[in-house]
Amino acid sequence: MERAGIAYDDRDKLRRIALTLHRWHELECGDGNGHIERDEKTGIPRYHNDRHSYLDPHDPRAWYRVPDREAGALKRLAAIMKRYNRRFHAYIQGDPRGASLYLVRRKDVPKGASIDSYYSRGIAVY
Repeated sequence: MERAGIAYDDRDKLRRIALTLHRWHELECGDGNGHIERDEKTGIPRYHNDRHSYLDPHDPRAWYRVPDREAGALKRLAAIMKRYNRRFHAYIQGDPRGASLYLVRRKDVPKGASIDSYYSRGIAVY
């Protein structure tokens, strides 16, 4: 990222954003104790605790609201990317088995093509 011209403070912030998104994506898939889901109507994230719903799926302890760390991370990412928007796309990869954030040079994505096919050419932020 240094060679790409991204400031040190922004590199540090991007790394923390990537770590936050990575953990969020892990929790969406489940961590062995439960998983995060967004309420379809309100968009509020809730954690589903598998231990409490095992015996009684309607147990009120099975679902509880969690802070929306994803929304905060995406908001901070948008603020940082305003400075680099002319050169880079920010791509969020939701699979927790790899990097959650990539910075892709605009020139690496052909005009009219989807970034989904070209994000691996970018800089993986771990």
